[in-house]
Amino acid sequence: MSSITLIGTGNMARGIGTLAVAGGNTVEVMGRDQSKAADLAKALGGGATTGKWGAVPAGDIVITALLADGVVPVVTEYGDALAGKVIVDISNPFNATFDGLAHSEETSIAQEVAKVAPAGASVVKGFNTIFRNVLEKGRPSVFIAGDNAQAKTDVAAFIESLGLRPLDAGGLKMAHWLEGMGLVTVALANNGVGHWDFALGVDEFTG
Repeated sequence: MSSITLIGTGNMARGIGTLAVAGGNTVEVMGRDQSKAADLAKALGGGATTGKWGAVPAGDIVITALLADGVVPVVTEYGDALAGKVIVDISNPFNATFDGLAHSEETSIAQEVAKVAPAGASVVKGFNTIFRNVLEKGRPSVFIAGDNAQAKTDVAAFIESLGLRPLDAGGLKMAHWLEGMGLVTVALANNGVGHWDFALGVDEFTG
């Protein structure tokens, strides 16, 4: 099992944390509001603990369960406290009209995190194509991307402990396209699918 730290106290932190505890993982919660972090840790149960904001995370895998515009500043703020950690960015930088990405260049939040992460830290994109409600009641596939093979192996093992299927999409540059998939998921919910109770996945066919 894995040891993880959730930076953030919102719905995705709660959803991932709930599955993590159920999967036998060690969970720590960090939030700017210490009382909210403590409340989430208590709600998760399973021995989940509360860490101090900005301190070295107890988890080997650090999940930044934050809105897109907050991820890079927080990783910058934590600085060397994240040295040697696997940082998992789950965010989607949508524009105001939800028909494009907020950044105009072919980059991603995960790639921008990698630029400011301390030495020895690895960055993996994941969970960004999954709606919170599906995470709570479904078993969706989780697309991941990253440049460090061992980091992806560790994250994949964590995902499997949640009862979910990890799907490796390649190097960290693919994080840009995973963010695009997140955008497509929202577009499908608002149009052809017409609801939010679904997730993108892969069907395999053999002859």
